[in-house]
Formats: sequence, C-alpha cells, structure tokens
Amino acid sequence: MKVLTMAEMMASGEQPEILFWVGCAGSFDQRAQKITKAFATILNKAGVKYAILGKEEACTGDPARRAGNEFMFQMMAYQNIQILNGYNIKKIVTTCPHCFNTLKNEYPVLGGNYDVIHHTQFLQELIEQGKIKFTDSNEWKGKTITYHDSCYLGRANEIYEAPRKVLESLDMELKEMKRCKSKGLCCGAGGAQMFKEEEKGEKRINTERAEEARARATDFVASACPFCNTMLSDGLKVAENQNDPAVLDIAEIVAQAIK
Repeated sequence: MKVLTMAEMMASGEQPEILFWVGCAGSFDQRAQKITKAFATILNKAGVKYAILGKEEACTGDPARRAGNEFMFQMMAYQNIQILNGYNIKKIVTTCPHCFNTLKNEYPVLGGNYDVIHHTQFLQELIEQGKIKFTDSNEWKGKTITYHDSCYLGRANEIYEAPRKVLESLDMELKEMKRCKSKGLCCGAGGAQMFKEEEKGEKRINTERAEEARARATDFVASACPFCNTMLSDGLKVAENQNDPAVLDIAEIVAQAIK
C-alpha cells in the first residue's frame, strides 16, 4: 500500500486531515499489521486525507511508564512531541488504546496538545457522515458477535458506545459478555503485563476472558486493541477447539463490508 508520510505530504505543501498513529504493534506485529492495513483501506475508500510519521514515529513510551521507567517514558514522549509539534499536528487517530490513552491524557502535561481519537470513534463518525457505505451483500448481516472492552478504551476513557454502534450499523447481533463495559475484565496485557511473565496463580487471565467469550457461543469476537486481540486469540487456542470464534478488530470487520 502507498501511504504518504508527513514529510512527503509537507514537501508537497499539503496538510493531512488526520495523522494516523500506527503504533508499535501496528507496525511490527504480523497480526496487528493486518489491522493497520484494514484501517488504511477504510481511510482510502472514505476519501480521508491522512498521513503517517513513518520512520519518525517512535513508541509513545506507554510500556516504559507502566513498567516504572519514567525517565525513558519522558525521553520518548519529548521526542514524539517535538516531531508532532514541528509538523503542526492537530488531530491524531490511532488503532491502539494504549497509544490513544498516552497521547490524549499524558502528553498534554509535557507540551503535546492534540485532538486524539480512537479508530472506533472515527469509524462511527465516518458511518454517520455517510462516508462509509456498506455493500448490499454485507457478509456480517445476521452474524452473532461479542465485544471485548479494552481497559484503556473502556474504563480509562469511558468509550463504550462507539465500537458497539459500529457493529450494530453492520446489522450484527451483539451478545454481551457477563463482564462488560465498566465491569469488563482485562485481557491481561495492560500495564506493561504484555511484556513480562505472569505471576503464579490458578489460571491465566486471558484464558479466563477467552472462556467468557466462548460461553456466548457467537460467530466472532470483536476487539479494538491489538494487545487484546493477541491475548484473546491465545486464550482461545488453549482449548484447541476448532469451533471457537475468530477474533477480529472492528476495523477488519468494517473493511470487509464497505463498498
């Protein structure tokens, strides 16, 4: 895919409508790269003028801060803020709730003030504005789905309705898990737990959450976070059940249904 970087766009004297913050997972993880491509496909079809930072984008510093390395977090944050402010960035959209939370809530104190939107919110906006239209043979119609609330999207930022409204606009039947919304259960990846071995216990938390998703007996499990996607997918694999639902990001679902 040909995606313009901010440097390329500025060189031609243009300014994007949004900056798409890809994030570490979306850049380097093979599974999350599919989410990145799906969202870029949607932006292209919706006619949104966007750019990425490319090689100028560094980690937001979220894992470093959660793991207790404040010095490294601030180094990373200042570097990113310098680049973002240099390009006069106003609006950022990201597919990762961890990046979303850090850019939105933690960068302003360090001088990085931006309008930060999660991709599910942006997708809802595009659908409501009529910029995204679904095919008549929308393959998701009538399918059952359950949605997992990411901690950083849900409890940390109280974004519960946007992802659900996107799914409902596809005429999917949403079956909520027992623990959802403000009472949702973490997949186990938050707070830098993604990058360390778990403590001893009776059961892995992602296995527990995967069992809750499986109990809903739906066709698919939707997530809106690359970390949650990995943890839920791994949790479902533990049972080695061929009939388990596939875990898909909301962007992947929308990308397959648009004209």
